[in-house]
Amino acid sequence: MKAGELRNMSGAELGEELLKLRRAQFSLRMQAVTGQGAKPDQHGKIRRDIARIKTVLRERVGSETESDS
Repeated sequence: MKAGELRNMSGAELGEELLKLRRAQFSLRMQAVTGQGAKPDQHGKIRRDIARIKTVLRERVGSETESDS
């Protein structure tokens, strides 16, 4: 997922996407613990997507704060 795509999403959509990715991350973690070989590259991809969403949400909070001042 690209940051440009995320910036076009609403806050509610970003929240839903973040929740979905966190569940996927948890699922991958449980698969790794139980020995069910998940795709190893998925861990990094999901982690980076979560970081991108958090960055976009943080940018929005920052821009709202600046406009209030």
